[in-house]
Amino acid sequence: MIVFFLAIAILITIKIIWVLCATSGQGSFDREKKEIIRRANYLTSMVCTSPQGLLDEMPSGIGEQFQGEWALYTCSMTSAALANIAILYPPNKELSIKFIDQIIDIAMSEEIREYDKLRWREDPMDGIYGNLSHISYYSHLAWMISRYKQIGGDGKYDDLYHSLCKAMNRRIRKSKSLNLPTYPGEYIYIPDMLVAIVALANYSSQYEGKYSTTVDMWVERAKKEWIDKETGLVASFLEAYNDSVQIVLPVKGSYSALNCYYLSLVDSEFAKEQYDCLMKNYKQGFPFAGLKEYHDRTCLFGMDIDAGPIIFNLSPSGTAFTIGCAASLDDMEFRNKLLKTAEIGGSTVTWFGKSHYLLANLALVGEAIVLAMRTSAPQTRMRNK
Repeated sequence: MIVFFLAIAILITIKIIWVLCATSGQGSFDREKKEIIRRANYLTSMVCTSPQGLLDEMPSGIGEQFQGEWALYTCSMTSAALANIAILYPPNKELSIKFIDQIIDIAMSEEIREYDKLRWREDPMDGIYGNLSHISYYSHLAWMISRYKQIGGDGKYDDLYHSLCKAMNRRIRKSKSLNLPTYPGEYIYIPDMLVAIVALANYSSQYEGKYSTTVDMWVERAKKEWIDKETGLVASFLEAYNDSVQIVLPVKGSYSALNCYYLSLVDSEFAKEQYDCLMKNYKQGFPFAGLKEYHDRTCLFGMDIDAGPIIFNLSPSGTAFTIGCAASLDDMEFRNKLLKTAEIGGSTVTWFGKSHYLLANLALVGEAIVLAMRTSAPQTRMRNK
């Protein structure tokens, strides 16, 4: 027993030292530059491969649909991280443009868009002038192109960008609720809709306000009609019912954090209100800083395809997305606490100019999400840059 407890004590001590060393340089974007660049080096080496190579990095046990979703999300979040890095550290701009270009090509491939084709029984590229939703695939691809252009990318994807945003805008405006389903026969997932709204907002800023009315209409409807009365947060799910939609419970921590992050890119005032509600209902400080998946019940151990393994109430993806909310809304103190939690759970390794969490070996998408979130500087700083 003495040997056993001694071994446990040694392991805990090693972990504490590991975390302290790994987080010693955190605290500001300037201090974290070296680590952020190393993590970008790792991500680009893993993501900028063949489309099938990227799909092979996704866990096989989650099935073909989620493999495709996770691969697209990895592309989307890696692109966001690289664009953020180009703005935070301008000497890296040309390299970011180069890699985002490669990632967009991968996201456009038949292999990646297969997950959406399987559900809609139509290739999203073939249906761009049709009426089926395809909102998940279109929105992420359009957002990637918008960030590519934001940091100085050329007009290589302009025709596709125009077509994607025109298609999304037409279908959103055609819907009486201004919402589209991710897949046929399923709920409306608000985070998926918000990617489309962010992409349209970026397009609007680049093309003289085009589609800004749609963005404003959607946000106003969200404020008035899709707020959960108990938490004050935008719903996670909506269900279409005749010509209207109804809120579907629960309001999940992971979805709410992602909603808040995307809103911070569109309406910072509304996002700040949502962030305050998020902190009131889902914030957890013990035993680790993070975000709970459920505000109204305890879940010491559980599993969720979107949140990940829930341990001591904490939602891994919810905690990661909250890093982005905190960073975008200038709550750097909580952002840094969340990064420490990420280190406790993830464990950073570094070699040959690359850094990543050991958990990236199991879920590369998590590595991409955390880097995109931690580099999401307040929007005032982004605009000033």
